[in-house]
Amino acid sequence: MQIPRSTYRLQIRPGFTLYDAVELVPYLRDLGVDWVYLSPILTAETGSDHGYDVVDPATVDESRGGRAGLEALSRAAHEAGMGVLVDIVPNHMGVATPKLNGWWWSLLAEGRCSRYAEAFDVDWDAGAGRIRLPVLGDDGLDDLQLVPVEDGFELHYFEHAFPVAAGTAAAGDDARQVHQHQHYELVNWRRADNELNYRRFFGVNSLAGIRVEVQWVFDESHAQIRSWFDDGLVDGLRIDHPDGLADPAGYLERLRGITGGAYLLVEKILEPGEKLPGRWECEGTTGYDALADIDRLFVDPDGRTVLSEVAPVEGYHPMIHDTKRAIADGLLHSEVLRLARLVPAGADLEPEAVTDAIAEILSCFPVYRSYLPDGADHLEQAVIAARIHRPDIAETITALHPLLNPSDGTKDDGGAQLGELATRFQQTSGMVMAKGVEDTAFYRFTRLTSLNEVGADPSIFAVEPFELHTRLATRQLEAPEAMTTLSTHDTKRGEDTRARISVLSELPGYWAETMARFHALVPLGDEPFADLLWQASVGTYPARRERAHAYAEKAAREAGNSTTWTDPNEEFEARLHAAVDAAYDHPELVAMVGDLVEYIQGPGWSNGFCAKLLQLAMPGVPDVYQGTEFWNRSLVDPDNRRPVDFARRQEALADLDRLEGPAQVPPLGADGRAKLLMVSRTLRLRRDRPELFTGYESVAVTGVAAGHLFAFDRGGAIAALTRLPVRLTADGGWRDTRLQLAAGTYRDELTGRIHTSDGRLRAADVFADYPGALLVPAAG
Repeated sequence: MQIPRSTYRLQIRPGFTLYDAVELVPYLRDLGVDWVYLSPILTAETGSDHGYDVVDPATVDESRGGRAGLEALSRAAHEAGMGVLVDIVPNHMGVATPKLNGWWWSLLAEGRCSRYAEAFDVDWDAGAGRIRLPVLGDDGLDDLQLVPVEDGFELHYFEHAFPVAAGTAAAGDDARQVHQHQHYELVNWRRADNELNYRRFFGVNSLAGIRVEVQWVFDESHAQIRSWFDDGLVDGLRIDHPDGLADPAGYLERLRGITGGAYLLVEKILEPGEKLPGRWECEGTTGYDALADIDRLFVDPDGRTVLSEVAPVEGYHPMIHDTKRAIADGLLHSEVLRLARLVPAGADLEPEAVTDAIAEILSCFPVYRSYLPDGADHLEQAVIAARIHRPDIAETITALHPLLNPSDGTKDDGGAQLGELATRFQQTSGMVMAKGVEDTAFYRFTRLTSLNEVGADPSIFAVEPFELHTRLATRQLEAPEAMTTLSTHDTKRGEDTRARISVLSELPGYWAETMARFHALVPLGDEPFADLLWQASVGTYPARRERAHAYAEKAAREAGNSTTWTDPNEEFEARLHAAVDAAYDHPELVAMVGDLVEYIQGPGWSNGFCAKLLQLAMPGVPDVYQGTEFWNRSLVDPDNRRPVDFARRQEALADLDRLEGPAQVPPLGADGRAKLLMVSRTLRLRRDRPELFTGYESVAVTGVAAGHLFAFDRGGAIAALTRLPVRLTADGGWRDTRLQLAAGTYRDELTGRIHTSDGRLRAADVFADYPGALLVPAAG
């Protein structure tokens, strides 16, 4: 198996194809990247910029460059000594445009008789033999039309087209009558929450789940993927959303088989302390767990109390219980009802109590899901918590427990003996967690929003150096080939947005005073959300106005306290957009934001620089998300998927490669060249000197500012970095602080500066140029 020494994620889309990626290979090689890492490339919905809505798994998307483009990129990468990692989507398919998806079109046209009926996850009985499609507006079927086509008829509803089953229509028939005889039922979009009868991705009706646990479905949906390995085009895979699968362990075992034992990563969100099941055939996660650890090193624990009082909200864990319960009772209630229908009649339980109890257990589940027998303890914890929350239905909750784990967690059968109820419960719990936590609570718990990131627990405010050393040493022992990351296409805020916001933890009183002035100037009527909004404003400054408006509206609707997606509060949203405009137009507010950013941007650069150095040098396979070799002050999608100016980065890297000595290194500043220098030098060292990155030991630090210096030795490469820079400056700087290094001469790979240690090395000398350093023993 080939293991990448680093990866670089590219968002392949119609506007940036596989052929564009080919042109980028020389730059990525010069940057120090080992493998190119691609977003999904199978044929997706027309115009899809993300590729997670695959409509034809048998082909590489022609709008993204097609199979020929993949072959060209593979050839260019391999000739440059680089590998190729591709993101795949086994859990679901895009069905927004039925005609584009042959599997879905067949299902709609032929119903249960379709070959693909087994491929999709439809509860036919719940729909009286029909699959419900929630596409209608409030006018119902009034605008439905019967349209003749070459091979029969279709039903059209505005831009939507649906097949008509053979023999069920003739010219002149009433479209509504024809509709009654189809294998599908078009229903109002609002009915999806309670009446949908097919499995989907989270609450997205246009992404229908498929059953890759069925062998022929796996084979047919992975034939193109298998050919990539048969033909030597691809070297590894990233698996999207394994939590949606009926049997992730079995899936990974089959995938390992068809890829010839290739490198595999799973997009799995681990809660604090959680580990991947040991029987999974993969090298680890895509790195959100690493991101959470890294960010918290740069948060001052002393800021917690004051920041909590700026815009008080309920405790985080009670909050996520309630947001998850709202999702189980609302957006995903159809999934809960399907689980309730699976409870056997012989259990002699009252249906309404069963539905209530299942929703409560889901709301109490402490992690995304179990993989029975792995995670049986999580189910038990959820059952206990549910009984405490709801003693009125405790008896029903208790009775459900053995039905949700019929093997009692004692038999490693890969889920084969679990039965449909237990299996579907596992597939559902992750959906409830994701929608209730990532897409709701993260927009409500606004104390310090740099902590509200995918895979993180915002109630964990900071990580002390000793604890992080412990986690990194454990990572080296248990998951040295797992990915690490700081930014992805799914992060809520870019890495440098978070780095700047985290500075507020060192200035909690200043932020509290600033927020009071913001409230006075532009009262929003939702103080917790205002806290989130203004943190985003200072974190991304100077963001363009349209970006700020788009983010504010999305974030407010996701929070769901003052406005929602399904029922927008026009009055609140008008105040919200006025507040955003005020940040650009109101002289006093403009000055306040500008003054605050001027004060914290230097420490923000320090945090961003050092967080990136930590991520690139620590145990694991570091990924660089496209463009983040410069400062990345993005927000949630689609903001974090904007096009990247690669020409500017190529030019800057070429200039950096002409530098001669420490005196010429660029200052830590707004143009991002210092970050690019650090990223390129660290990636090159990892690629070209892998023997320097084979272990992990903490480096001892002494002196009055020892708490501000975090350093570790990877087996020859020594990373040293600054934390909490505001307090460091306020306390008088490094003074007598020293790194305890073996006597000898060391070269800083970032600047070329030479340091001589007599057993101790002055921190002030190490950080003369930058707040971080990457030291290696000097030759000779």
